[in-house]
Amino acid sequence: MAVYTQLLVRRYLSTRIIPLIAVAAVGLCVALVVIVVSVMSGFLDNLRASGRTLMGDVVISYPVQGIPYYKEFIADVLKLPGAAAATPLVDTYGLLRMPYPGGPNKDVVTAQVWAIEPETFAQVTELDRTIWWKPAASPQEALAMAEDDPRRQQDLSGLYEDAKVLRDRATGRPGALLGMHVSIVNQRQRDGSYRPRNSMWWMPNHEITVTLVPISEKGTVSQSNSRVFKVVNEVMSGVFQVDKNRVFIPLKEGQELLRLDEAPIVDTTAAPDASGNYPVIGTSPARATQILVRAKEGVTPDELRVQVAEAYEQFYLQKSADPSVRTRPPAAEYVSIMTWEQRLRDLIAPVEKERQMMRILFSITYLVCAGLILAIFWSIVSEKTRDIGILRAIGASRMGVLWIFLRYGLTIGMVGSGVGIALAWLVIRNINAIHMALGNDAPPWLYVTFFLLAAGSAALTLRALTRSRILSVLLWTVATLALVGIGTGLVLHRGFLIWDPAVY
Repeated sequence: MAVYTQLLVRRYLSTRIIPLIAVAAVGLCVALVVIVVSVMSGFLDNLRASGRTLMGDVVISYPVQGIPYYKEFIADVLKLPGAAAATPLVDTYGLLRMPYPGGPNKDVVTAQVWAIEPETFAQVTELDRTIWWKPAASPQEALAMAEDDPRRQQDLSGLYEDAKVLRDRATGRPGALLGMHVSIVNQRQRDGSYRPRNSMWWMPNHEITVTLVPISEKGTVSQSNSRVFKVVNEVMSGVFQVDKNRVFIPLKEGQELLRLDEAPIVDTTAAPDASGNYPVIGTSPARATQILVRAKEGVTPDELRVQVAEAYEQFYLQKSADPSVRTRPPAAEYVSIMTWEQRLRDLIAPVEKERQMMRILFSITYLVCAGLILAIFWSIVSEKTRDIGILRAIGASRMGVLWIFLRYGLTIGMVGSGVGIALAWLVIRNINAIHMALGNDAPPWLYVTFFLLAAGSAALTLRALTRSRILSVLLWTVATLALVGIGTGLVLHRGFLIWDPAVY
């Protein structure tokens, strides 16, 4: 019976066009699901990696007023078994006065300003990797750059070193790092690199004025403070919302602009001295609005978050019990301690939901494909009642006959899945080339090829028509129309952008 089973399955598969249609349907559905889920998963992984690049693993945050004695708390954090490094920063929003255009009236843009310690910040994050204007790591990398790329044309080692310390080392002036899209000067190229639209306004050759507004403990707005910073470099994290809005300045200057630096505490109830100054009764410590912590290898962000939360509770209790401490840190329940993924949930969660929604939608499409295959099986079984009767007459069992059609269906499913996986691998493997091709007008040879195939398909349609093969006529007619439609679409195609980094 096994011999007849193999023979009949091969005959049913090879003598009719309908099984090939079923294989194509399964292959397209599998390829569709694999391609979409793979691309969206890859994007989500890239988004997570890029978001983590400038945030570390755990973020302790108390906005506006900040956390006093943060250096002591960081020392406690570094003693934790799961912490590898920690860094303070001040997170605020401010105004940037750009150097362009010419004349007295300059562009003013809003930006998220991070005041950081560059040395410790680089230990927690991947700041060095995100610095854009720097020398090529190897001669091969330099040769891979375009000839007009400033990274290839100029010696950028000085800019790179200035960026790592956030200072103009030649003058000692404080420097600023701009997100790549903060300035309108930078223009993204097709290869992902950047060029200044006008070399005169290339940002590392200019200064910016940063204006920040301090907010008192009572919530009132104080007089704004401004300072000029030399642009020492620009950074590219890979998350557009960050690269569009974020600016880095030194922590000391940021604290001074926001009045979060160390300052004397005066007794305003006492009588002033001869100069009109009130007596100093203490010192208000410097503050940081955020502390970023990086986990050691093998320690998850969630495990580190628990350790940091316990450390802050102990830190708060210790400072609260010290009678010499005039400025107490905020209570633990008012301080936000989150992992980097929790911090970025507003950005990551929508993408995860989109991926899940696409899975559900394509699963429904797959059910439609299953219905198509079931209909094909039903028609085949209905057509083969005579064969079934003969098999039963020569002694075939019911299970034997059933196994013929089950094996037939299994073969279609396996072959179709294999074709779909191969097609998906081919597309994913060449996804960048496909994206680049869609960004250009279709080459003439491509649509000419489709029109030639359409002409061949039309000839086969006429041949089938002369032989009165209705099914062949229908199939070749559909193929001809499809090829003509694709060719026409290619003729009308104009390059367009599928992946826009400005979306995320």
